Amino acid sequence: MTARISHWIDGKHWAGVAERTGEVFDPATGEVRAHVDFAGAGQVDEAVAAAARAFPGWRDTSLAARSRVLFAFRELLAARKDELAKIITSEHGKVESDAAGEIARAIENVEYACGAPQLLKGGFSENASRGVDVYSIAQPLGVVGVISPFNFPAMVPLWFVPNALACGNTAVLKPSEKDPSASVFLAELFAEAGLPDGVLNVLHGDKVAVDGLLEHPAVKAISFVGSTPIARYVYETGTARGKRVQALGGAKNHMVVLPDADLDLAADAAVSAGFGSAGERCMAVSVVVAVEPVADELVAKVTERMARLKVGDGRDPASEMGPLVTAAHRDRVRSYVEAGLAEGASLVVDGRDVAVPGGGFWLGPTLFDRVTPEMSVYRDEIFGPVLSVVRAGSYDAALELVNANAYGNGTAIFTNDGRAARRFQNEVEVGMVGLNVPIPVPVGYYSFGGWKDSLFGDSHAYGPEGFHFFTRRKVVTSRWPDPSQGGVNLGFPRNS
Repeated sequence: MTARISHWIDGKHWAGVAERTGEVFDPATGEVRAHVDFAGAGQVDEAVAAAARAFPGWRDTSLAARSRVLFAFRELLAARKDELAKIITSEHGKVESDAAGEIARAIENVEYACGAPQLLKGGFSENASRGVDVYSIAQPLGVVGVISPFNFPAMVPLWFVPNALACGNTAVLKPSEKDPSASVFLAELFAEAGLPDGVLNVLHGDKVAVDGLLEHPAVKAISFVGSTPIARYVYETGTARGKRVQALGGAKNHMVVLPDADLDLAADAAVSAGFGSAGERCMAVSVVVAVEPVADELVAKVTERMARLKVGDGRDPASEMGPLVTAAHRDRVRSYVEAGLAEGASLVVDGRDVAVPGGGFWLGPTLFDRVTPEMSVYRDEIFGPVLSVVRAGSYDAALELVNANAYGNGTAIFTNDGRAARRFQNEVEVGMVGLNVPIPVPVGYYSFGGWKDSLFGDSHAYGPEGFHFFTRRKVVTSRWPDPSQGGVNLGFPRNS
């Protein structure tokens, strides 16, 4: 009998009977490891109601007490990171070392949120006018919804939840139905850390749950990470109902390699950033722009490194790349390989026939050369282990290629020319830029987010913009009674 994964509502596991469920697979074997309950309208209402009941008490909890909960959660998460990494690998498929890296970056965001007493300080102007003081305060929004994707089942929820809670909000988290166990594990750790019942709720499901959060009048804000079409839908649907929305969408991340670059380092970076987590990262490098005359040599070096990659079960310490998350997703990525061939790209390394014992959703590292912008392997976010090489005749041609792309999430340039790097960071129309860094994910005290079709809304995730998103500012103007200043005056108040 397979395990059951259910919602976490009001500080406990939901005990009801779901009308619909979904299958959760072990991607390395293809076997069903659990069934997850899907929320209906009733469960959405139940979770939001629990969060709404908990909000007044949590809002009025002192900053010191909120921080103590976050500090305790951080210690529990660090102590049990290996257990969580195994959960992630068993449902997502990424190798355990990669899952451990995900958790380490998640802890950075928790640590940042622990600084809430400093980060939520307002401004104060004494005697702005005679006898008048003016000051600002940051207050929570209320109940917020967090909708997270399958590719980072621990890190992405922790981009949002710690900041939301630190600011005094209560939250309903809707993780991906493909790998839902990590979110429940995190909710249990928060409860153990002393988080009051109802402050964090976990709701599983599909579009019914998403739409329920988008449409619920008690949900004041939505944070979302996923594909661009769904991000646009979430943003438009949520804002149409008066909600504050940050929706992070897809990507097509380019890595530009200039002729003066160290090609060995560039090849290492391209393989690492292209095939880590089987390419299921919104910051994965999916296009290498080789500025001539280095393309032939660079493709040869990348091919040599790909041949040495060990593809296998993520629980095997020798494995460097695991399976894709589901059979349907594997088949979708394979279809892009076939489309690339049909459209005339040169298939240098074909990952379709990778052989791994024991079933599972496998596709090996794949490399295309001589890709052009008209091809679907270039245009679309594939979200799999497919790397495309585009040849450019100059720096200007490479820059034009990057800037013409509809996405603007992340990019990188490899060069030993500081002037070229400085020019690139200034001219490229992308939100996160790496200079000889292939995956420029900002540290926890900066903020994460792209440009163009990679972000809907005006707030990036975590860091300072995260605290801004989860609060609203109130300005207070005060004057204490002074009989000498009494009297009626219908004129517009002026400072003096």
